[in-house]
Amino acid sequence: MIEKYKNIDKSAHVLIDEKNAFKVLYFNNLTDHIGRFQTELIDDYIQLFFCTEHEVIVAFNMEHCAITLKENDSSMVYFKEETMNIFYTLPSQSQLTVVLISLDFFHNLFSEGGNILFNFKNYKIGQPIIEPKEIEPSEQMILKQLISVRINDSLRPIYLKGKVYELLSHYFNTSTASNNELCPYVPNEDTVGKIKHAKEIVIEQMNKPPGLHELAKMVGLNIKKLKSGFKEFYGLPVFTFLLNYKMELAKKLLQEQQLNVNEIASKLGYSTSSHFIAAFKRKYGITPKQFAIS
Repeated sequence: MIEKYKNIDKSAHVLIDEKNAFKVLYFNNLTDHIGRFQTELIDDYIQLFFCTEHEVIVAFNMEHCAITLKENDSSMVYFKEETMNIFYTLPSQSQLTVVLISLDFFHNLFSEGGNILFNFKNYKIGQPIIEPKEIEPSEQMILKQLISVRINDSLRPIYLKGKVYELLSHYFNTSTASNNELCPYVPNEDTVGKIKHAKEIVIEQMNKPPGLHELAKMVGLNIKKLKSGFKEFYGLPVFTFLLNYKMELAKKLLQEQQLNVNEIASKLGYSTSSHFIAAFKRKYGITPKQFAIS
């Protein structure tokens, strides 16, 4: 099975690695091919998986022992094993965020006065815990902020650490009494769906995206709510998000070396290759050609 996962970590990005506490991984397959990745765990971890785009398959040690996560699905998984290999299969345009929490840190996090709310140490080897649940709108927002918000490098570690704590507090809040609609900072599911639709439209029509007024009409939001909601949810204004998406896609295409610069420029909607080269250099400080051979 490992032969299928030779491109381990090719597109995986470690967002934060808090030693002896937690690690957050982000997978984003912008290619037209199926992506396969692998993570090896030496110690016990509580594993949280969040599929935010399309669909992913996560397997544990053996290919037949796997879960499928569709868009907006999450799952908490725990296997008591001495070593654990996690295998990820991501079709084109899939996104997955993984939070790995060390067992000791997890117990300290959810204990008060010595009373542990979740005690996984009592579980036997080979007896897995798999608990799926839908990603809540508040969790969706935090996940987007983890990967999208731009912040000063010196402040980034503490910002990301805070967001992980915030995500865990939402994820493990079992109370159904909370009403997100009462909170002005958390969009309801209908609004979230429209914001995500707006993102899908600008990506699908990246060669000639609609203007903000037209986009707002297309998704059924007023322009103020579209602008504020999109920035809150994805961490960036609509067209800054689209530019970043184009540049990330350009990097993937250059790494694959299946298209030349002119073809990539055309695919991304640039009228000339020189405009694409200038945009790429502003973003990354080097030309596409220099990136491709680096």
